[in-house]
Amino acid sequence: MAHGIIGSHYHSMLASRVGMVAHVLFLTTAVLMLVWLLHYRGGINIQSEDPEQIFNVHPFVMSWGFILLIGEAILAYSTIPSHIDHRTQKMAHMLIHLVGLILAIFGVYAAFKFHDAAVAPDLTSLHSWLGIAAVALFGLQWLFGFVTFWLPAAHADTRAAAAPAHVMAGLAIFMLAVCAAQTGLVEKSAAAASAAELKLINVTGIFILLYGLTVASAVALRKAFL
Repeated sequence: MAHGIIGSHYHSMLASRVGMVAHVLFLTTAVLMLVWLLHYRGGINIQSEDPEQIFNVHPFVMSWGFILLIGEAILAYSTIPSHIDHRTQKMAHMLIHLVGLILAIFGVYAAFKFHDAAVAPDLTSLHSWLGIAAVALFGLQWLFGFVTFWLPAAHADTRAAAAPAHVMAGLAIFMLAVCAAQTGLVEKSAAAASAAELKLINVTGIFILLYGLTVASAVALRKAFL
């Protein structure tokens, strides 16, 4: 019994440390994205007359506001100390996800506005299909979580039964968003103006992938030894 408790504590600590690595990757990815958009792509401005500056809002919002925030919301149960009320953890998880969802919708709007300004067709690439699917599924996932785990009407047994599926679906949607980001970066790498920009795009893509894998690993460690 004591061995099991010690093992559980060890893996809980390991999950917490993996979560800390994810936070470092979060900051690194955010900085890399800003350097790319500001230094190489001409800036970020949804009101600009330059279609490229309008487009730059899309990767900025989708990376900072969708992928990175989703990851931080997933990690909320590991980041917020366990001695704090569980409802506080749930509230942080829900609210950060909500902010991410709102920003994702704004990011999709920026992409459509760019297409209008550039007179380009909508939803013709794999990236756009994966991105729309990720945002739509994430919206449904958030609504399901709100009704099932936040509203008091749901029965405790229902919550317990739904929790594993909710976690699994959340991670799947999160990794779908990561895949969408990779395909988007691949599209933009073809238009890179220099070898330095191309390398920065590739490195940013690697850090986004590492962030996704680290978040998933932290959750797996936490759930496996609860």
